[in-house]
Amino acid sequence: MLSEQSTPVIRATLPVVGAAIGEITERFYVRLFADHPELLRDLFNRGNQANGEQQKALAGSIAAFAGMLLEHPDARPDAMLGRIAHKHASLGITADQYKLVHQHLFAAIVEVLGDAVTEEVAAAWDEVYWLMANALIAVEARLYREAGVPEGGTWRPMEVVERREETADTASFTLRRTDGAPAGDFRPGQYVSVRVELADGAHQIRQYSLSGAPGGQEWRITVKRVRGGAAPEGEVSSWLHAHAAAGDELTVSAPFGDLELTGGDGPLLLASAGIGSTPMLSLLGRLAAQDSKRQVTVVHADRGPADHAHREEHRQLVRALPNAAFHVWYEQPGDQAPEAAAGRADLTALDLPAGLTAYLCGPLPFMRAVRGDLLRAGVAARDVHYEVFGPDLWLGQE
Repeated sequence: MLSEQSTPVIRATLPVVGAAIGEITERFYVRLFADHPELLRDLFNRGNQANGEQQKALAGSIAAFAGMLLEHPDARPDAMLGRIAHKHASLGITADQYKLVHQHLFAAIVEVLGDAVTEEVAAAWDEVYWLMANALIAVEARLYREAGVPEGGTWRPMEVVERREETADTASFTLRRTDGAPAGDFRPGQYVSVRVELADGAHQIRQYSLSGAPGGQEWRITVKRVRGGAAPEGEVSSWLHAHAAAGDELTVSAPFGDLELTGGDGPLLLASAGIGSTPMLSLLGRLAAQDSKRQVTVVHADRGPADHAHREEHRQLVRALPNAAFHVWYEQPGDQAPEAAAGRADLTALDLPAGLTAYLCGPLPFMRAVRGDLLRAGVAARDVHYEVFGPDLWLGQE
């Protein structure tokens, strides 16, 4: 809860800080990487720094957190904090690193806003920062304990047991621990981070959903190669496609992620596009293992049947559920997918049941469109869950 003395200061200055937060975060990263270049080389996603998405996500999270403190002073935005904390734990973030962020962030605030940052203003925003930081530190500490690892010690060596080419741009990698122990359980919908060393000596990290069902000795991830174009070439996905093969060793984190199936017997919607199908495979696998009788509506959109990774597995998992229906849209269905509708996914064409809980994964435009359709259909915002890899540009919208 924000203190009485800071509340009016934050209320008065939030519009000014919010308007400048983009420039503030840009200056922050310049300062941080000048002081600690190893963080850009070995921790932060260089692609997201290049296209500005990381700056937008940090700006959005800070402004959203401050706004929530004002609008809901007796509540903590656990959904937003939880999503950030899971990502941080998968990267091995430690409590000490929040002090470093504080140092350079507040220097950037002063640099951008100048004399407007009075002692009173600085103290109020300092309070906002540490309310957010300490909440994240506490959640991350719990996540490390639950994973059975020390703070920041999320990494383990794993061997690639099998590599399969799923589509022209997608490969799956089956992983097992190098010490022979079981890979470990995970919750359906969770992801792991993979850290690789690139040709220039940098260590880059990316997150990939666990695309198999929980249980067993091994894990599986499915990686789509991110090609260049409007966005930077995917450094880690390209490296994995070019180099990772059976018998190779990868550095992999413990599982994290807050996309989790609700209990009970209420109806579900699992909506995905492109490689966003990967966490849905895990969710469907768990439902099938439970012999679930829940009503499940499965939606998937893709460019075409040849681009739909794990297409047949996706279909078989839906068939294994007695009350599940599969709706597929392909931009170019062709003759190989007569069951698919042509074009983009359209949830307004479906008869969705009341009391629905929805899970979304895919490109942001797809998830925005689906979420909008669901809200207009009367689905409560709290019942729409999503997974997004890279910076979360939806922070604060729930």
